[in-house]
Amino acid sequence: MTDLVPVGRVGKPHGLDGAFFVEGASERKGVFAAGAELHVGGEPAKVVVSRHGSAGRPVIRLDRPAERGAELAVPRASLPPLPDGEYYAFELVGLRVEEEGGRFLGMVADVVDYPANDVLELDTGASLPLVEACVRSVDLEGGRIVVARGFADAV
Repeated sequence: MTDLVPVGRVGKPHGLDGAFFVEGASERKGVFAAGAELHVGGEPAKVVVSRHGSAGRPVIRLDRPAERGAELAVPRASLPPLPDGEYYAFELVGLRVEEEGGRFLGMVADVVDYPANDVLELDTGASLPLVEACVRSVDLEGGRIVVARGFADAV
């Protein structure tokens, strides 16, 4: 597990001053504000210019060049704590997913943000909605998620 959490990627250039759109930008306030520290390709960089481009997407310029497609990340320790019952998507990746009754369904490979709700994508190819009707419990320390029966195909 890394100490850096992805918050976006270096996107296409914006203007001639070295600024660029942030692709897949985190919605967390202040993460792309002028003066904020990001890690680009694992190395620290400071945001020197921050503005919004088309459709409100963040446009930033860093204090050093960044290659298009490079991951933008923040230290895990800088993330604010969440209320009980809420989780950062990166915390769920790698957890074991079991159906009520103990049937193993797979490991969380990714958490995808869809318009209606987030979806757990498992390494077995299964997709499960991250909604209360499906997800019965999340145990980060125990490394597992328990889901209701009927959301995964029978094996």
